[in-house]
Amino acid sequence: MSTRIAFLKGHGTENDFVIVPDPENALDLPTAAVAALCDRRAGIGGDGLLHVVRSAEHPEAQHMAGEAEWFMDYRNGDGSIAEMCGNGVRVFARYLQHAGHVTEGDLAVATRGGVKSVHIAKNGDVTVGMGKALLLEGDVTVSVGDRSWPARNVNMGNPHAVAFVDDLAHAGDLYSPPPFSPAAAYPSGVNVEFVVDRGPRHVAMRVHERGVGETRSCGTGACAVAVATARRDGTDPAATGSPATYTVDVPGGTLVITERADGEIEMTGPAVIVAEGEIDADWLESMVR
Repeated sequence: MSTRIAFLKGHGTENDFVIVPDPENALDLPTAAVAALCDRRAGIGGDGLLHVVRSAEHPEAQHMAGEAEWFMDYRNGDGSIAEMCGNGVRVFARYLQHAGHVTEGDLAVATRGGVKSVHIAKNGDVTVGMGKALLLEGDVTVSVGDRSWPARNVNMGNPHAVAFVDDLAHAGDLYSPPPFSPAAAYPSGVNVEFVVDRGPRHVAMRVHERGVGETRSCGTGACAVAVATARRDGTDPAATGSPATYTVDVPGGTLVITERADGEIEMTGPAVIVAEGEIDADWLESMVR
């Protein structure tokens, strides 16, 4: 390791990330190191970590290098690997712009959930093509205390259970993962969204992200919520031929989600770089011994 490792801090609707630029994939970032960096008391603090690598330099992304120069090697706050993070992609794109790798307009970002199309607008918002939602059949139930609700099983490249509730306070403190059944529905855990109505095509949500706890925002979760709400409302753009747009309030702000007639989902929201500095490599190495 070098003596110092560059990092940045960014957020998308207050879903915050440690950003570690590493174009040549030269850094060793084991689970314990990522968890230490994301620790809010003893580290930098973040819901997750964005490891910025050229696709051609990462074994998991080399097959996407022809489509996307950059790979978002995303890690949850506990250091575990995740397929995708919608807010993370927006912040990742903002970092690439901040570093001078890209400009306003369109670009592609490789993720474990596939190549994502991104548009950086002049007003600062970033739109991400999130792919298509997969609505899985089968009854799922989530619980908090003595309350239980049916949930919609939606996969956005990562798994979600969307439950409609009367009051967001019913989600509890969300420190621990809400129990769900059947266990076979989510063998690797699940992100759980609790949703209330705010108005026509306007909802609010809270989320427990697996491996993290409650976060201020979850991009894939907001997409899952928009799709689940549309179906609950009897709206399916594939059937109507018209896109459906939902506003989703999260604790950290607002995201706008559009499901197109072809099933592709677009998410628009802010992305901000708030700080940059250096990590003491000796400290980081000591955290993984």
